[in-house]
Amino acid sequence: MFSQMLQAGLYDFFFVFIFFLVAIGLSVVMVVLNSLIGPNYRGKRRGETYESGVAPIRTAWIQFGASYYLFALIFLAFDVDVLYLFPVLLTYQKGTAYIELVELFIFLFIISLAIVYAWRKGVFEWR
Repeated sequence: MFSQMLQAGLYDFFFVFIFFLVAIGLSVVMVVLNSLIGPNYRGKRRGETYESGVAPIRTAWIQFGASYYLFALIFLAFDVDVLYLFPVLLTYQKGTAYIELVELFIFLFIISLAIVYAWRKGVFEWR
């Protein structure tokens, strides 16, 4: 079996598959053990908000302004963009052509335009 996998080039993926099976198996075991030996007490305070041991002052259903969500989405988008920059920079360190550098600058320019657009719309101003 292993010789056929080695010839097919799937030998490296075999370990990934084993890791995947172990992760799924451990997850299932933890959920089952928790349901078997965990407490099942359902009192009247079960549905209350729990905030680090401090009694809640008011309800947890409060409304946030739309600017909070826009700011969070912009942060998330730029955080993901930075994650995409790491492989590009690692590839550029290997001395490849200058076209990657030009593409990187175009990408950063487009990100900068998005920041300027959000700034002009007033997303970064708290009211």
